[in-house]
Amino acid sequence: MYVLGEQPTYVDQLIARLQTLPEQFLQGLAATEPVLQLEHIGNLSEQLHGDNLYLIKDGLLHAGIDGRPLFYLQEGDLLGLRQGSDLPHWQYSSDEPLALQPYPRAEVFKHIHADEQRQELFTQYLIGQAALLSDAFARTKLPDIRPNTGFQYYAAGEELIHEGDDAEHVFVIIEGHAEAFVNGMKVGDVHKDEIFGAMAVFTQEKRTATVIASEPCTVMVIPKEQFLGLMNSNPRIAHSLIEGMARRIDLMNKEITALRRQIGES
Repeated sequence: MYVLGEQPTYVDQLIARLQTLPEQFLQGLAATEPVLQLEHIGNLSEQLHGDNLYLIKDGLLHAGIDGRPLFYLQEGDLLGLRQGSDLPHWQYSSDEPLALQPYPRAEVFKHIHADEQRQELFTQYLIGQAALLSDAFARTKLPDIRPNTGFQYYAAGEELIHEGDDAEHVFVIIEGHAEAFVNGMKVGDVHKDEIFGAMAVFTQEKRTATVIASEPCTVMVIPKEQFLGLMNSNPRIAHSLIEGMARRIDLMNKEITALRRQIGES
């Protein structure tokens, strides 16, 4: 995916990385249907089956809303993931020959769920695409009503989330590093490409920690409704993500207990 218009370097780098992910998490999954060859497509949705996902093997696909172009997809991108998403409907078209490799949707998710690394790659792909799409859609709005989504920058020392606040977004650091604190006590680090802030979105509870940038950070910001929509359409991935977050929370709790014990003994 390439979003139209001038982009910061970190967005270009993210786009280039995301484009390599589908072939990685599809590796080892045999294609059971022949490549779909299309030419000069005015409305691609009429040509696609809802039970399939489609990997673009060759060609360029334009996407827009109400006739306004916003981004385009090319070799390596994956189509068909957005069933049930709350984002508006994109119109896909192509002025040149297009080659799409179909994969049964159910088989793709089964293949991804069978391997923890594929789960991680797929989750990164979903959230990265969601942030890019939110940013692209925000460009259609006036600046004074542009939503607080897409990409944000935090200076060292700034709070990304605050303990006790409502959970309205999920975050991923694409550049930089942050630290998590509970009651003023450091309980962990948040590294590049790590998803954070999702557990409170799932549980609909207040934030349980404060996250502060320890160095300048560029962060993907995804609204909770959009994140939950992505996870609802991919329940196995949501389950795996929750398990991973639960393990991290358990580790943080052990670290907090150890720190309190040390304080009590000193």
